[in-house]
Amino acid sequence: MRDGVLAQAKETETQEWQVEIDPRFVARRQEVRRRSSRRRWILVGSVAVVGLLGALTWPLLHTGIFSARAFQVVGNRHTATPTVLAAAGLDNHPLMIDLDTAAAAARVEDLPWVRSAQVQLHWPDGVVVRVSERRAVAVVADGSQWAELDSTGRVLGLVPTPPAGLIQLTSAGRPGRPGTTIVGGRAALGVAAALPVALRPLVTTVAPKNGGVYLSLRGGVGVTFGTPVQLRAKFEDIASLVAGAAPKAGSVIDVTVPAFPSVKPGSTSSPTSSSSSSSSGGSPGPAGSTPGA
Repeated sequence: MRDGVLAQAKETETQEWQVEIDPRFVARRQEVRRRSSRRRWILVGSVAVVGLLGALTWPLLHTGIFSARAFQVVGNRHTATPTVLAAAGLDNHPLMIDLDTAAAAARVEDLPWVRSAQVQLHWPDGVVVRVSERRAVAVVADGSQWAELDSTGRVLGLVPTPPAGLIQLTSAGRPGRPGTTIVGGRAALGVAAALPVALRPLVTTVAPKNGGVYLSLRGGVGVTFGTPVQLRAKFEDIASLVAGAAPKAGSVIDVTVPAFPSVKPGSTSSPTSSSSSSSSGGSPGPAGSTPGA
């Protein structure tokens, strides 16, 4: 009797704790499971499609269909287009996917006249090479030829006669092949590059001297320039002294201290003695250069 009562009590207690679940929650749970399953299948399918496309595209990219064939070189005035393309490795029409634009630009920058370069790909077969070239500021004698130099002393090229507007650098050593840098004369070249337009036609030679810079002007006048500092003040001093009572041939203008410029008699011989050609107004030739120029 007692056992029966206990069994009935337990059954009653169990029935009291049972909760009936709303069918809507059951349906919602099933829908969430179905959506999760669909997302997994979509993800697997997408990965499979991407892999298949990659497997089909990769060999296609390595065929002649995607080789570089359309070229454009921009900014080259002194360097021939075929030379630029050859330096960039484009003359043999490489595959677009194999092109290393940074390495190609670095090779173009090794060309004597090129200061900077940029290589851009334009799919499916186009390549644009943009170059910025250096500016020649002086020439230096090299045997029977002349080497054009930029402000850093880089040898840009060899020419039979000095181009108009370029100043002769002397006493700076013999130049090497195009693309190399001349050993001496960096300060002198910096002054030559900074010469104002109005003053440039008056200067015939520039040279390193006594740790500074020496200029030779037309008319047999020399300029002890000193170190390449306070350029604007020194250029103004030279222009004022020349524009006033023009110094006589054989005079030397001293602007080492721009606050106290002076004119004193002395030899106009620059470190390389080119006054004879300067006074005549013509460009000094290699035969008039001193040894080492």
